[in-house]
Amino acid sequence: MMCRVAIADGDEAALAGKFAVMRPFLDERGWRVYLGTEANALGYGGVAAVARAAGASETTVAKGAAEAADRGALPVLERGRSRRAGAGRPRAEEVQPGLRGALDGLLEDGKRGDPGSPLTWSVLSLRDLERAMAALGLRCGKDAVARLMHQDGWSLQGMAKVLEGSRHPDRDEQFRRIGAQAGEFTAAGEPAVSVDGKKKEQLGPYHRDGRSWRPAGNPVEVRDHDFPDQELGKIAPYGIYDIAANRGFVSVGTSHDTAAFAVNAIRRWWQAEGASRYPHATRLLVTCDAGGSNSSVSRLWKHELALLAAETGLRITVCHFPPGTSKWNKIEHRLFCHITRTWKARPLMTAEDAVAGIAATVTAQGLKCTAVLDDGDYPEGVQVSGTRMKHLNGRVIDRGPFHGEWNYTLLPAPRPGPAPEAGPAGPDPALPAALAALAGVPDLHDRAGHAWAADREHRLALHRGRPRRKNTGHGIRLLAPETVLAAAACRIRLGMTWTLLARVLGVHHSSISVPAGHAVTLLEGLGITPEPGAPRITTAAALRDHATALGITINAITGHNITDRDSAGPDDTPEPDS
Repeated sequence: MMCRVAIADGDEAALAGKFAVMRPFLDERGWRVYLGTEANALGYGGVAAVARAAGASETTVAKGAAEAADRGALPVLERGRSRRAGAGRPRAEEVQPGLRGALDGLLEDGKRGDPGSPLTWSVLSLRDLERAMAALGLRCGKDAVARLMHQDGWSLQGMAKVLEGSRHPDRDEQFRRIGAQAGEFTAAGEPAVSVDGKKKEQLGPYHRDGRSWRPAGNPVEVRDHDFPDQELGKIAPYGIYDIAANRGFVSVGTSHDTAAFAVNAIRRWWQAEGASRYPHATRLLVTCDAGGSNSSVSRLWKHELALLAAETGLRITVCHFPPGTSKWNKIEHRLFCHITRTWKARPLMTAEDAVAGIAATVTAQGLKCTAVLDDGDYPEGVQVSGTRMKHLNGRVIDRGPFHGEWNYTLLPAPRPGPAPEAGPAGPDPALPAALAALAGVPDLHDRAGHAWAADREHRLALHRGRPRRKNTGHGIRLLAPETVLAAAACRIRLGMTWTLLARVLGVHHSSISVPAGHAVTLLEGLGITPEPGAPRITTAAALRDHATALGITINAITGHNITDRDSAGPDDTPEPDS
């Protein structure tokens, strides 16, 4: 029997506080019955008062009061259930038999990797599927769509970076060699380091991933766009990770990430830590990837390492990871990832801030870091000459038998070079004068030297279409004007063949026939023409006899150095101008 009572405002407030404490601990049924017991205890007006204090419906409270008054009417439920089996609103797929089939058809159209579908790789959201189902005349909310998709094995997924692209056939073997080298160096007490360049970072109030603890409602304010600021610039960190000591060293550069900057970072590590940590070291192992500033094909990288080896007296062994496998380099997951964690949610306003953040990087496994600022200028595009590389490859670099482009050692002192080979003797400086005297024009250069130089310059200007701009000193070494004129005179006066003249001068047939062919025309214009009764010399023997008769000594034809077979030629016509 209910009692008629009045509920004061203070009592209703106290009741609301009690309900707030109990609500999290009760399921739907227990909450309803509890409210009913309180309403029954209050008597008349209790249902309305409890409904107001609990924020529940009066119908719910009244039903709970009836269930509490007649406990035998409460159905026995299975453990873990708040409603009897079959109670509640029926599911969408139960009242719409074709719903699941329609949903499967939509998902099939948007399935990833289906080459025959126009929606391949498209993203179908839950609301997109809800609208598509409504267009088919089916009612299915996004929550029901999500439930059905989960039942069919679907889930929200991001992309996984697991595809490695083309895989080098010797990749695993190179990994084993690098591991063996690192183990051998550390066991012998020699330094072994892993090096690489970290991603460049923009200085200034720019967003960085991650979250950090701050007073509520007071986030770090940064720019809403990441447009680069030329005035603030970027930093290029280059790291050296000492594998055995578990120590990191990072050189923070403000210039370009070049091979010279990378090797200078290794140099600074050795001067600051390496030399004192390994006082008796004679070797250094450097493991790195095959691209970037420490590329396996970079000439500057090898040149700078050779200089470092000479400075330190260390044999520097380099082992490159195969292309596309830089993430296997120890520095990536032993040092760089922890620096990124230290920098998270913290803008790098200056290069000094970046250095301080790196120096503060530590781990529970004992990692400690040293960071230095390198504000030196490292210009891009520095070239290493072919002569320098020839010296390095021949005397400084020892390439391993397995992929010598990945595995090589730079020696601190060059190997002894091979003895220089004796080159061919240069042309006899007295030969042009002897040939001119043999042709009967001992003053040939005085008569035709200037005219020949002017004629040659005129022909070259016509060929290039403009006058000479600058004499660079490069190009093919040409015969001296005296030699060309003397050969032309012998051709005119003695009828000597181009082949015989080439043997006498020690040059190729075309090297004398082309320039001397022009000189023949010039000399004939100056009055140097064939003389009646002059001998025609076409063999080496005839040339020796003629020179002996005139008392002229020509070293090139003495001692039978030139035979008649050497002086014979199938075609002795002047070659056209090239």
